[in-house]
Amino acid sequence: MRPKHGNYDAVVVGGGHNGLVAAAYLARAGRRVAVLERAAHTGGAAVSAQTFPGVGARLSRYSYLVSLLPARIVTDLGLNFRTARRRISSYTPVGETGLLVDTGDPARTAASFRRITGADREHRAWTEFGARTGTLARAVFPTLTEPLPTAAELRARLGDDELWAAVVEEPLGALLERTFTDDVVRGVACTDALIGTFTHAHDPSLRQNRCFLYHVIGGGTGDWDVPIGGMGALTAELAVAAAGAGAEIVTGCAVTRIETGAVAYTDGATGGTGEVAAGHVLVNAAPYELDRLLGHVPGPKPEGAQLKINMVLDRLPRLRDPEVSPREAFSGTFHIAETYSQLAAAYREAEAGRLPAALPSEIYCHTVTDRSILDRDSAERGMHTLTLFGLHTPARLFEADPDIARERAVAAALARLDAVLAEPIADCLARDVDGRPCLEAKTPLDLEAEVGLPGGHIFHGDLAFPFRDEAEDDDPAVRWGVATGQPGVFCCGAGAVRGGGVSGIGGHNAAMAVLESAISR
Repeated sequence: MRPKHGNYDAVVVGGGHNGLVAAAYLARAGRRVAVLERAAHTGGAAVSAQTFPGVGARLSRYSYLVSLLPARIVTDLGLNFRTARRRISSYTPVGETGLLVDTGDPARTAASFRRITGADREHRAWTEFGARTGTLARAVFPTLTEPLPTAAELRARLGDDELWAAVVEEPLGALLERTFTDDVVRGVACTDALIGTFTHAHDPSLRQNRCFLYHVIGGGTGDWDVPIGGMGALTAELAVAAAGAGAEIVTGCAVTRIETGAVAYTDGATGGTGEVAAGHVLVNAAPYELDRLLGHVPGPKPEGAQLKINMVLDRLPRLRDPEVSPREAFSGTFHIAETYSQLAAAYREAEAGRLPAALPSEIYCHTVTDRSILDRDSAERGMHTLTLFGLHTPARLFEADPDIARERAVAAALARLDAVLAEPIADCLARDVDGRPCLEAKTPLDLEAEVGLPGGHIFHGDLAFPFRDEAEDDDPAVRWGVATGQPGVFCCGAGAVRGGGVSGIGGHNAAMAVLESAISR
């Protein structure tokens, strides 16, 4: 398709959730806005799909939980979108039992810690650790939709110099090792530093610290919630909000070049080319991709490091642990091979170019919390969706032979899952209309090919701490953390300073910078 007009106040490149948020805010402010999306639909990686023929389950195919989306954005844009809290935070199988973190029953959680670690010390440390990260969340999260504070301002707002140093100035592993002694407990805490980031607890670059920060501050609580209706319910509402405010959404329109004041594109249906004038350009693509569109030589390509396996089951698998039901265990985050030592070993193996022998992964079941993503027949049959998110599977492991490497990674992930179950997961898989098991896997290379994430990096690149340097100027794009170095061009996606995850924050902040830029002219 082609844009209807040749001149816009703002052109948004990419119709993922952040691009739609930016378009909705700008259109509501009276700007003439076009969203150009190369795919046949909007939503980017935040979509739902009926993945398996004849099976009535709409899976959140790429992204699947919500933590960082501010209630402010939902309210501002009038979105009919809700999330549901998970009472069970996590379950980690340990032999014939497991570590259960039940936020609704502190006594049960304490007993579980005692059963695993043999004492009360780790539970006390866990509780204190949660209180401190709660303080961090309450201090930092409200600033994500405000102009970027300086490091000094955010540190003063936190009011805990020791915690600031532990999270912002020294490798996170030091804090985890000071706080916990048990290998399982350390590992559960460490996973928040590794999801979507290929690194280790003592990385001097502090990539793990930045990843940890964003994983524990969402909503001011750190909770990761289930999107009612699936992730596609959010982006469908955002598309309605943007179009309802007057934004023109053009799908099948691939942007080929960006410069200050203009965007060139190709019509996917006809192959024809065109160009539109734009007072501002907001780019919902990775900085690596933006460099290409600007005609610059891109820097090193980001490297994603996750394996995602989507499944539909006829029933939840039985556990070895008689104290916890499968519904409870799979309603929270189900940890597999994620002790502190296992995570470190897996990183070393992957860094050396080998698939980890004990592949760390986490499992999440949407349908225990929200059955609305199933059709009536599937719900009545007791079917469930299951998502496995494997860590330490960098893109480099799949480059030589993508299909064979994917098969090996899936086999390794399922074998490790089977090792903690009382029955093989294959016995629980539903079958599609052609009799094939309902299982699909996405590697970093698949994410690059299907949703345009360079290297399959789900955050568009390494995350950044949510503050700016004292010496940086007061240009609106800098103040809002969306500067690209190109006048009139703003980053509105996960590559913004406060990007990553399904949040809409990059889109909100880019829109605020555009509106502020217009005022300051």
